[in-house]
Amino acid sequence: MKVHGKHIGFGLTGSHCTYDAVYPQIKRLVDGGAKVTPFVTHTVQNTNTRFGEGEEWLEKITKLTGNEAVNSIVKAEPFGPKTPLDCMVIAPLTGNSISKFANAMTDSPVLMAAKATMRNQSPVVLGISTNDGLGLNGVNIMKLMAAKNIYFIPYGQDDPVNKQNSLVAHMEYLLETVEAALEGKQLQPVLRMSQSY
Repeated sequence: MKVHGKHIGFGLTGSHCTYDAVYPQIKRLVDGGAKVTPFVTHTVQNTNTRFGEGEEWLEKITKLTGNEAVNSIVKAEPFGPKTPLDCMVIAPLTGNSISKFANAMTDSPVLMAAKATMRNQSPVVLGISTNDGLGLNGVNIMKLMAAKNIYFIPYGQDDPVNKQNSLVAHMEYLLETVEAALEGKQLQPVLRMSQSY
């Protein structure tokens, strides 16, 4: 199943160093004919880092998708009953948001959209980026992997020598993961080594 004509929610959380890898994947969805609605956390919207300013990233994503970013829980809630998404993507998904999502905490527009999508029994695709994926957050990742209608962009250790617990999705597989998820399938293999190792 292709993404043409599908309404895809795209959530970003605060892994600022990963935005450069994610941006081209949003473009692939748009170029594939999907309607993409961005969702952002407070951190994405209001944090300035060496990887760019929050407002600049919002402007880039708004221009690319043609849709304003959903930046509040109130604005995100209608994407359940009134404006259902065909698929909700969260990439990057930080360890903090992994922990919250796995334990049913809904304190951001991104997690509200994911919850609303799951309520409609539609797929949620996760692109993780966390320094403790093989640490305390490992149990939360496995909990999400075992959940119905949740799919993972293939991931692996990005720097096993210097950051042994760090796991990052291979964002270049985002489109293929979404296409598989729309058919109720997990793109395999889900565990992949970094190409640099």
